[in-house]
Amino acid sequence: MKNTISERIADFLKNYPPFNAMESEQLEKLSIEVVIIHKETNTIVFSQNENPHDHFYVVNKGAVSLSKVGSSQILDICDEGDVFGLRPLLAQEKYKLEAKAYEETILYAIPIKEFKPLALENKRIGNFLIESFASNTGNPYSIKHRGKLYGINEDAERYSTNKILDLQPIKYSKDLITCAENASIKEIADIMTKHNVSSILVEKEQLPVGIITDKDLRKKVATGQYPITESARTIMSSPIITYPKELTLAQSQMAMMKSNISHLVLTEDGTTDTPAVGILSKHDIMVAVGNNPAVLLRAIKRAATAKRLRSIRHGTMNLLQGYLEQNIPLGLVSKIISELNDASTKQVIQLALAKMEREPPVKFTWLSMGSQGRGEQLLNTDQDNAIIFEDVADEKLEETRSYFLKLGERISKSLNTIGFEYCPANMMASNPSWCQSLSEWKKITAHWIHNPGPDEILLSSIFFDYSVVFGEKFLADELSHSIFGHANRYPQFFTHLASGALQNPSPSGFFRDFLVEQDGEHKDFFDLKLRALMPIIDAARVLILSHSIKSINNTAGRYEKLAELEPNNKELYLACSYASKALLKFRTRQGLLHNDSGRYIALDKLNKEEKIKLKRTFKTIKEIQSLIEVRFQVKNLLR
Repeated sequence: MKNTISERIADFLKNYPPFNAMESEQLEKLSIEVVIIHKETNTIVFSQNENPHDHFYVVNKGAVSLSKVGSSQILDICDEGDVFGLRPLLAQEKYKLEAKAYEETILYAIPIKEFKPLALENKRIGNFLIESFASNTGNPYSIKHRGKLYGINEDAERYSTNKILDLQPIKYSKDLITCAENASIKEIADIMTKHNVSSILVEKEQLPVGIITDKDLRKKVATGQYPITESARTIMSSPIITYPKELTLAQSQMAMMKSNISHLVLTEDGTTDTPAVGILSKHDIMVAVGNNPAVLLRAIKRAATAKRLRSIRHGTMNLLQGYLEQNIPLGLVSKIISELNDASTKQVIQLALAKMEREPPVKFTWLSMGSQGRGEQLLNTDQDNAIIFEDVADEKLEETRSYFLKLGERISKSLNTIGFEYCPANMMASNPSWCQSLSEWKKITAHWIHNPGPDEILLSSIFFDYSVVFGEKFLADELSHSIFGHANRYPQFFTHLASGALQNPSPSGFFRDFLVEQDGEHKDFFDLKLRALMPIIDAARVLILSHSIKSINNTAGRYEKLAELEPNNKELYLACSYASKALLKFRTRQGLLHNDSGRYIALDKLNKEEKIKLKRTFKTIKEIQSLIEVRFQVKNLLR
């Protein structure tokens, strides 16, 4: 049986030196030994002065920066097909530079033990290695890198001198001052005074369980609410909100504003299940603050009208434009813009509630679905939303629905005012079909699952891509639990969902030409959403749901989780993750350029490089669709 992963590796390597000098049999043999490595942005591949690894590296997707430790100057950037980390192995010396993932990257690790005999046999490979030593570059055949490994090229200079401050890791205090739960308030005050700190971390079995700040001492002790003989657990804030130590300035500001807190506890993995490694105060952030998303978030929360939110939205688009120009990793950009979008929606809802004649009759949840639900809505695309409200007696149902429909209309109108178009299919909370009680939603979604026609598949699938922007999360959780329960009791649903994921038209024709629209308003344009983005989004959804994973909505995140769950398909899933980000980034750039949704692309306006980058994703799309077709036996369904 053929090893499809090694075949895929060989197909890639044969296009780049020195592997293009190998015989097919040699390359196939070597590819079997290659290890696929996934690196998140800013993670280290190897460190300066580290002993050489037993393999060197080829960039499959993404980019790796090479630099001297302690210097902000990037000496070289290796991208697709570039070789690096080879010279120290052959010279038997330590690494002279630090290699770090410049963006999310997939690497092929080539074992030197398997490669070296081939280099001795093959004169062309030997010449490549000689030139590598002579030119100080990992790939002398790469024109843009040739001879520049220890100099500053134009790109390196641009990136090293024009970084966006708020996306750099935030500096935090590593000198933690801690106490036990049973420590008295007097002891705590003495410790804080002695160390001149504004907070103290409360730990239990070396794990963080609470935090006490100056504010707690003022409000809870100085006012006489609690005596100084009470214990820490009496006045501590708990449970605490924790974040991973790799937090950026922008993320830390937004985290504090989102939760209305003045201190963040940083742990090894961002949860309370690992020891604390540092603490970050609002003062720390103010020291480092510059012009960043937190300013926009603060303005959003203070906005009193939809028109004011619209002007702030322009600022968000300017921020997005700047991030793309700086080539900031799209995963981080998406998180920041999504936070700002959610904050805008939340403020719109609060303003709409304030204008209602009375308080909501029951608890409710506002769901943002589609691209916003997946955290992928970067441009001003159309709305997809719904309301779930608590069950009421039959005689009060229509009266209750009438209230929430009126609320939904006001919210949808204001969202349109700030820049989010109305949904062409009317999938909005202002539509009675999308404003239902919890019991009604359960019945509707159960019907969709057990009667999966094309329309039902489309409607049910969007309920797997939602985020709770406002209201009671338990309502959404209960509905989600019901949907998954029905889906698991009716496994054939996943086959229908898979069939729906294969309905979008192919992005390319027989000769790999772009398939464009044949008629209508967008004749001769390429539909980036329908032909490229949706197939890869739909595939991620059905695959992750088949594993009963319901906590990940983002497309790239779903593929990364799938890579963990199915190691045999790891390379394909990581390629899909990369492709989903590349396509979203491409659409965003096009949308900002033409001041539209970026959906329809005029191919004659693209340069050759842009067309090549787009076509690279088409192969990945076809591969993931083939996997779905086989796994879910879609052909049998169509017979």
